[in-house]
Amino acid sequence: MEKNLPQLTFRLTEEADATPLMQWLSDPDIMRWFPMCDMREIEDASRIWAGYSRIQSGITALWDGEPCGMANLYVQPYKKQCHTCLFSIIVQGNMRGKGIGKQLLECLMKHAKEKFKIEILHLEVYDGNPAIRLYEKLGFKEFGRQSRFIKENGKYIAKVFMQRAL
Repeated sequence: MEKNLPQLTFRLTEEADATPLMQWLSDPDIMRWFPMCDMREIEDASRIWAGYSRIQSGITALWDGEPCGMANLYVQPYKKQCHTCLFSIIVQGNMRGKGIGKQLLECLMKHAKEKFKIEILHLEVYDGNPAIRLYEKLGFKEFGRQSRFIKENGKYIAKVFMQRAL
């Protein structure tokens, strides 16, 4: 008897992907690594993120046809800055540890280079975020930090800036 193995596929992000994104960001374990703190902020961030689908700058990962992760390029409209791009990535909490983030980021880097001619990708991540290991494995290097970026419960958390040439 054959088993049907789950299949990971990728497609361009659609505006409807804002719905699962809001669900993922509502998970306290995930939201810990994002700056939002209430549902209004989560809805706003999800709408903005999914809104980039109009320029086809996002990739959605699908596990057996269901969204399980998203990555987005915040493409610059200014000619002097269009060679560099900030990105964000999220993987559904219960889908982490399956290699989805790595494959999603590799897909996004290829898309950035081919469609938008991006030369440098950069990101901002909170100090202590486990995703830093993934970014380092994929060649991202720290180029700076802001030591007092977030203040939660009286404690400051640094923001780490990382980049990689494509």
